[in-house]
Amino acid sequence: MMHLLQVNPSSGEPIYQQFTEQIKRLIAAGVLLEGDELPSVRQVASSLSINPMTVSRSYQMLLSEGLVLRPRGQKMRVAQAKASDEQARSEMLQPLVEDLVKQAKQLQLELSAVQSLLAQSWNSATTPSNDADN
Repeated sequence: MMHLLQVNPSSGEPIYQQFTEQIKRLIAAGVLLEGDELPSVRQVASSLSINPMTVSRSYQMLLSEGLVLRPRGQKMRVAQAKASDEQARSEMLQPLVEDLVKQAKQLQLELSAVQSLLAQSWNSATTPSNDADN
């Protein structure tokens, strides 16, 4: 799972929020299933080169939202998770799409140019299913 996570320290979005949203997306996509163990705070912090308190904050947010469980003396696990339908997963991207459109219009880019950039990124990105095949 660690290979699916990444953070961008230069992003305007706080690192804890980036990490939290990525875990939520992995649960919604069905990549993380009910009962799956999450890596320890130290493992995540070391792998992503971030402060352990940042990971703890993310995990605490996920706990408070009921997305993960931390039974006493055991590793943190995904709570009753079920993959969202495509509509719900698409809605998770809506704020990002709106931001992309706003920035593209500010740069006076044509829709075809943005579609081309999106297609290039889409084709070069690895997905969970691609990673499993490698």
